[in-house]
Amino acid sequence: MTFDEKGLAPAVVQHARTGEVLMLAFVNAEALRLTLETGEAHFFSRSRGALWRKGETSGNVLRVVEVRLDCDEDAVLVRAEPAGPTCHTGKPSCFFQGGTFPSPLAGQSPTSLPRLPDGSEAAGAPDGADAAILERVFAVIEARKADPARRSYVRTLLDGGAGAIGAKLCEEAGELSRAIAAESDERVVAEAADVLFHLLVALGARDVAPSRVFAELSRRFGVSGLDEKASRGSAK
Repeated sequence: MTFDEKGLAPAVVQHARTGEVLMLAFVNAEALRLTLETGEAHFFSRSRGALWRKGETSGNVLRVVEVRLDCDEDAVLVRAEPAGPTCHTGKPSCFFQGGTFPSPLAGQSPTSLPRLPDGSEAAGAPDGADAAILERVFAVIEARKADPARRSYVRTLLDGGAGAIGAKLCEEAGELSRAIAAESDERVVAEAADVLFHLLVALGARDVAPSRVFAELSRRFGVSGLDEKASRGSAK
């Protein structure tokens, strides 16, 4: 590992599940050693001139999954599972300002960041085409769950408990069903997005990561739906 003249190297923190960039900090040799030994991200504060463990005051630690060096071995990539919002502002990621820019070949204007139903930004999320948006939205839901004092639509749903969340999910599914039967494609898209969002809230309430659902879909892929249902029936 190569450090600069001040004994530091940049460290990019990436969400281990979603790939979202969460923050940029600096490490020295001691911070890197502590990160590897404890499994929690440690950095060196240039403003304070001191080591610090992420989350030591807020509790929003970064549980390290993997540490990589770049090709020149002078920068670090830390892949981690955040225990709450990464940014001191309460945002899931420190990179939430600005917008996303499509390819200039598309001849389109820049688009703004999409917003969740409670009006907050899905930090770093693309304009809707990326399937990873589900994991990114789930990360925001987890942040809302970790901050009960903050007012938000997600917080209201979580405070209502499993019964209220289930009822809302059924309500949204009914609206989607009606849209499919007799409304425009735009309404189908909007209602489907509502169903997916409330499904993610339900998963968050149960501490079930979307990756587990994706893994189950992957397990079923290539298996006849009739055969798969039959196997579940025999298992019962």
